[in-house]
Amino acid sequence: MVKEEIGEKKKIQGEKKDKKVSIKREYFFGLGRRKSAIASVKIIPSETNFKISEGVKINNRPLADYFPLTDLQKIVIDPFKAVSFEGNFEVNVVVKGGGFRGQAEAVRLAVSRALVKYNEASKKTLKDLGYLTRDARKVERKKAGLKKARRAPQWQKR
Repeated sequence: MVKEEIGEKKKIQGEKKDKKVSIKREYFFGLGRRKSAIASVKIIPSETNFKISEGVKINNRPLADYFPLTDLQKIVIDPFKAVSFEGNFEVNVVVKGGGFRGQAEAVRLAVSRALVKYNEASKKTLKDLGYLTRDARKVERKKAGLKKARRAPQWQKR
């Protein structure tokens, strides 16, 4: 009796799962890194035209809330302006690690890569502006026997 009830519950739960309908929209993915920041971007083409600052969500927060400084907002928006796709996209960003500047530049690289996947013709424009170039500079690690990466202890004669 108990086993039959458990079996019936599983069937009911299975039916509930089948009722969930998810709307799948086409998106273009881009990954960007800068220093220790990593950004993954999904660009979803949209029919509605809206301000780019409203269409960009970074960690489920609007662009202006996540990056309050205007120069960091400009860094994120520049690839759209370069290829003149300012209000045609919904952008979802997940960014982790690093500081604000590194995160903004990681998002720029990820957005640029996603735009190239969307439209291959925009590659030359973005490459000429340097938005597709990964900046490989990172903090150098501290070495044993030194105070910092290259700073040696002060030498003492006697």
